[in-house]
Amino acid sequence: MEVWKGILKSLHNFFNWLSKRTTTEGLQEAFSKFGEVVQAKVVTDRTSGYSKGFGFVRYATLENAAEGIKGMDGQFLDGWVIFAEYSRPKPPPSQPQNNMGPGYGNYTGPNNRWQ
Repeated sequence: MEVWKGILKSLHNFFNWLSKRTTTEGLQEAFSKFGEVVQAKVVTDRTSGYSKGFGFVRYATLENAAEGIKGMDGQFLDGWVIFAEYSRPKPPPSQPQNNMGPGYGNYTGPNNRWQ
């Protein structure tokens, strides 16, 4: 994979501001104009089934991915202007923090009788 202006270029593209009416099939159809789409996914709400407003497209080549971003960034899809960029890796989960203060949780101060 290439690094371009500090962004890791990948085969995965991220698309934001999708309409609630946008489907995975519609996303794949719209982006297949720019190259071979290996996978497309609109992230949906579990309860309603509607789009959460973002999705991902995976292309066969980096060149196709670049063309997809160039061709669709700022364009209309299902009545909404969408924004496109390369996907970024998910950050690692952070450690949960105990904000309850002394006497709660894992507090092991001098008066902790449970040691």
